[in-house]
Amino acid sequence: MSYGPAVSFGKNPFVAKAQAAEQKAADATDGIARVSAYRDAAHQWDRAAQKEKPGKFRTEYEEAAERNRALAEGDDAPTERLPASNVKPPTQMN
Repeated sequence: MSYGPAVSFGKNPFVAKAQAAEQKAADATDGIARVSAYRDAAHQWDRAAQKEKPGKFRTEYEEAAERNRALAEGDDAPTERLPASNVKPPTQMN
């Protein structure tokens, strides 16, 4: 009988979530998705930092959150979707 992966007590669950969000941002092909993933990663790093006592890990997590916020703010990709050039806006409702 298997119960799945073992639960590790004392581990900060938000670290894995933040790392997954960073990977999602790195894999994103859409600029909006990339910015959103970087913001999510920053939020998860903030949550991880809140769980830690002041010290080395907390400082590292806060720095990671700032780095992801900077990546989200300074991303070269457009943050708004541009309308398709061949689509005309509707002129009337039903």
